[in-house]
Amino acid sequence: MDGGPGEDDFGSPSPQRARRDAELRLYGLNAIRAVFARRPQAIRKLYLDSNRIPQLQPLLAWCVANRVGYRVVEQTDLDKLAASSHHEGVVADVLREEPVSLSEWLRELAPGPQLAIWLDGVGNPHNLGAILRSAAHFGVSAVLLPKDGSLALSGAAARVAEGGAEVVPMVRMGRSDNALAQLRGSGFSLAATVVSGGDDVFATSLPERLIYVLGAEGEGMDRDLAAACDRRLSIPGSGKVESLNVAAATAVLLAAWRARR
Repeated sequence: MDGGPGEDDFGSPSPQRARRDAELRLYGLNAIRAVFARRPQAIRKLYLDSNRIPQLQPLLAWCVANRVGYRVVEQTDLDKLAASSHHEGVVADVLREEPVSLSEWLRELAPGPQLAIWLDGVGNPHNLGAILRSAAHFGVSAVLLPKDGSLALSGAAARVAEGGAEVVPMVRMGRSDNALAQLRGSGFSLAATVVSGGDDVFATSLPERLIYVLGAEGEGMDRDLAAACDRRLSIPGSGKVESLNVAAATAVLLAAWRARR
């Protein structure tokens, strides 16, 4: 166990810390437990409240056995480390897992029914986390990211995902036209999800291998991309509000596909 926290842990990032862009600061009990269960070697440092010691004994024992530093600190220190009060008493620095390529993901994909999500411009970390949580719950095969998009996993997204970020692979695509051809060549149909004017997702047939394409929270998806998809799907509602939040809509869409399997 290390000594007390230093200035770099709670103040502005030092040049040395800024260079550590290969690491990600995670917080939240389920997010960190998921990393420990799947890739414990990625854990670089652990900070926790003393009340969490009984629940994290296996992780602490692993840290001792593998010479990974951990510190028992105060709640206020955890607030500063996480830049959030929603850390649930534990924060960790872990190695960031880079997205795999589309070709690699398709090469390893099992035959049969598969469902994936293409995120076109979704940027809110809480929405990303909620999407990853739903994706893990419904057994989604991957979240597909555009070639030039800036979307990446953050500590906030991982906490909201409640462990889902470790379960659902993130895939970085190449050019959209190439990605479309590769996906169709692997038997996938692509469905643009639109607020209105699409087929009722509950009433239409959904293919066994499907990509839901979801647009940004405000602007929606790129028009050219929507036009290039094989179908357009909408979630019917009362009309009393314009639409569902993108994360809520994702959960509904995933459940609609799962119900047919």
